[in-house]
Amino acid sequence: MLGAVLRHDRTLVVAGLAAVIALSWVWLLIGAGLHMDEMDMGGGQVMLMAPAWTPGYAAMIFLMWIIMMAAMMLPSAAPAILLVAALARQRGERHAIVSSWQFALGYLAIWAAFSLVATGLQFALDRAGLLSETMASGSVVLAALLLIAAGVYQWTPWKEACLRHCRSPIEFLTRYWRQGPLGPMRAGAWHGAFCLGCCWMLMALLFVGGLMNMFWIAGLALLVLVEKLFPFGRRVSQITGAALIGWGVFVLVH
Repeated sequence: MLGAVLRHDRTLVVAGLAAVIALSWVWLLIGAGLHMDEMDMGGGQVMLMAPAWTPGYAAMIFLMWIIMMAAMMLPSAAPAILLVAALARQRGERHAIVSSWQFALGYLAIWAAFSLVATGLQFALDRAGLLSETMASGSVVLAALLLIAAGVYQWTPWKEACLRHCRSPIEFLTRYWRQGPLGPMRAGAWHGAFCLGCCWMLMALLFVGGLMNMFWIAGLALLVLVEKLFPFGRRVSQITGAALIGWGVFVLVH
């Protein structure tokens, strides 16, 4: 009986996560709700330009970051979210699916906080004239330094510790799980904090490839997924770090 209930819960949670992730990617693919102004350069050439920063535009950028983080990070967080549903059911909680979604909301709250900081950083870079029309770094030096910094971080003890947690969250969940309506959300926030510690420099690379570059966004999301879920993820992380350092040095020198 318990096995059948767990399978039912797992099916519902997976279906919900798949829907959220799919809708997030679709929203990004159709432009994330952003309207780019066109400037006629003459000779049939048109250059896209981002609108001026207004409270409404800033809110749209903030929303873009939140949905982009959901699209990129929820796939790698799915095993932990499913684990929450199983643990809640095994502990006799009647609403295991609700617990899993509370955990997911706590997880996304951390990435929403990151999105707020990223929006502020994007505003600062734009005001300084350091962003291109694709919302990528318009400075070769800045792009190179971001690549090198991200590569170095891949080899740090902080990255290793956070990645170890993300790859095996069961010990954290079984040890720090708290009963009550806010228990799952609190656990999700802690898990999100570890994932943020693991991936924040990789997310900074969005300013290298461009926030409107879907191939770049998908590539980073795939890297995060491999690092967290595959047996060779830690090795991939280290190899990626070395490659990013080499790429950054090459860009800086040339």
